[in-house]
Amino acid sequence: MLDFAYPWLALLIIVPFILRPKRRESSNTTLYLPPLAKLANTNQTHTSRWYSVNSLLLAVIWLALVIACMQPRWLGDSQTIPQQGRDLMLALDLSGSMEIADMVTQGNTINRLDAVKSVVRDFIQQRQGDRIGLILFADAAYQQTPLTFDLITVEKMLNDSVLGLVGTRTAIGEAIGLAVKRLNTYESSNKVLILLSDGANTAGNIQPLEALTLAKAAGVKIHTVGVGAEQMLQQGLFGQRLINPSQDLDETLLTRLAEETGGRYFRARDLNELQQIYKLLDQLEPITRDSLTYRPQKSLLHWPLALALLCSFMLAGRHINWWRIMQHVR
Repeated sequence: MLDFAYPWLALLIIVPFILRPKRRESSNTTLYLPPLAKLANTNQTHTSRWYSVNSLLLAVIWLALVIACMQPRWLGDSQTIPQQGRDLMLALDLSGSMEIADMVTQGNTINRLDAVKSVVRDFIQQRQGDRIGLILFADAAYQQTPLTFDLITVEKMLNDSVLGLVGTRTAIGEAIGLAVKRLNTYESSNKVLILLSDGANTAGNIQPLEALTLAKAAGVKIHTVGVGAEQMLQQGLFGQRLINPSQDLDETLLTRLAEETGGRYFRARDLNELQQIYKLLDQLEPITRDSLTYRPQKSLLHWPLALALLCSFMLAGRHINWWRIMQHVR
């Protein structure tokens, strides 16, 4: 159907009639001579026709410009777009043990935090249409970003996170409690927390099992990721020895947190395993939000403008003395 963005601008059509000057009738007495009167009537008729055509062109130009100002458009049939996405809260461990360099990528050894950043960064970039929030925890838990579609900001906050920013210990219970509190502020059928840690709960005012009760009551699904290698060569006084840098990882707790909320526990011993884990997390069941309805629009603005331009050329051409121009050319 035909529609106008600003239909009220149609009132501009009457502007020329309001501003039109009134003709003054002359009261002077003139001498009447039949031959001259006949000639005058002929010229008057010709002039009247001339001005009537010009007036018509001017009227069409004004009408076309007014229609263009009203922004005519053609509206297509209504179409519905279902909005799907996920509400994911990421909780990242920034305790001191995340500085251990036991993750290998392309032959180079990097610490756990840098490895996690590289993988989670790609995970965030692929979440177009999802809402993602970021929580950092060590001695306490802090929300860096709320659930948001602004993935660029979430990625920037992730990149800016550094070790020692919120302490050196591990407050897993507080991280879960804060995530549950933030997720409860949104009406969602699928509340998901992805918690990554490399240790055990050693700080915080909320114990993990207390936070687990809150998560189950709120319907929050928790996926946990235990990060850290199981073997690492360490240089000592008597040479190198093989150690387990992840001996403090509380896999029993992380497994319980995941299983009792309907989630899964993943073990990331190297960067490749970590990447595979986040590919699996990509398969989380999406939630369905309110559908969007829209009608495709096609602008018709160019048609009245083209008509006004054409009439302007015709009006200008009527005022050009083409005979004199041809004489000058010759």
